[in-house]
Amino acid sequence: MALHYDMIALDVDGTLLTDAHQLTDETKAAVQEAAERGAEIVLCTGRGPVNTLPVLAELGLSGTIITHNGAATVDAAKRKVLHQYDLSPEEVMRFIAFCREGGHHFDLNTAFELMAETVRKEAEAMYAMFDVQPILGPFANPLPTGLVKFTVFGSLEEMDRVEEAWNGWTHGLSHIRSGDFFIDVMHPEASKAAALRQLAALRGIAPERIMAIGNYYNDIGMLEFAGFGVAVANSPDAVKASANALARSNEENGVAHALREFAWS
Repeated sequence: MALHYDMIALDVDGTLLTDAHQLTDETKAAVQEAAERGAEIVLCTGRGPVNTLPVLAELGLSGTIITHNGAATVDAAKRKVLHQYDLSPEEVMRFIAFCREGGHHFDLNTAFELMAETVRKEAEAMYAMFDVQPILGPFANPLPTGLVKFTVFGSLEEMDRVEEAWNGWTHGLSHIRSGDFFIDVMHPEASKAAALRQLAALRGIAPERIMAIGNYYNDIGMLEFAGFGVAVANSPDAVKASANALARSNEENGVAHALREFAWS
């Protein structure tokens, strides 16, 4: 059976993993089969490398990962940043001031580090679920160099209010909803689509030879860039509308279903 794609980009949370952040045996087997058939598997995630590399290892793969929603592309074997989009510290301070005033939990990310001022019980549970340990300490001005992402975390209703407020701002960064409980702030050129485009050009792979699978608003760009974009069934309607096809949900081995239905025949 012929493989239709040379590169397969996979979102992680809500797509590759179940809601409990588990990799099922069926999904693992399908991804490994795609790799054995010759496709380069690229994890494209809002996570940082620290908690993306274990997922790649569980798949039994290595290679390149696109992290922080495209803000940092990393060579997994060498633990080396291949490219990153740095944030303007001056711009970030405005978001920090907003979150401090409103009592919203936030963290700062370099390519490999996650830093938070304080961690309440809700945030502690969230970090444990994503298997990441923040570095704690107050943020002074000037901020650390090499920042690639600022993230605010809270309830769905709280994030709706924050997003509405930020949508009314004029600023030199971009913000995107990366989950019901998260909003990420990044360099205006950083996105999963931009990083995937850059990696594909480096590999000499045309977009039509790329398959992408995702589930949330931060996946829309890469689903539209790829020659064949698949949204899993648990995606919002806008994400489904951006895809060429739909697959089962992440709770029903949606990635395995998509690969076996569309990646080879």
